[in-house]
Amino acid sequence: MALEEIKARISLLLEEMVNQPEDEHQVREQLREKFNELRALGMPLPADLVALEKQLDERFPESPESFE
Repeated sequence: MALEEIKARISLLLEEMVNQPEDEHQVREQLREKFNELRALGMPLPADLVALEKQLDERFPESPESFE
């Protein structure tokens, strides 16, 4: 997926998180996937997205089952 497509998808996911807070956990997982795609392309995440990722990780800590 091209960088611009990933950025556009991240933007849509953030908007979805605001508009549909009941789906916040699912959106967070999708954001994590997009952040990892950027990293896989060798692209550094902007500081604001790194801060957002940290806030989301604190709000939705991973359960041990998710690593199995």
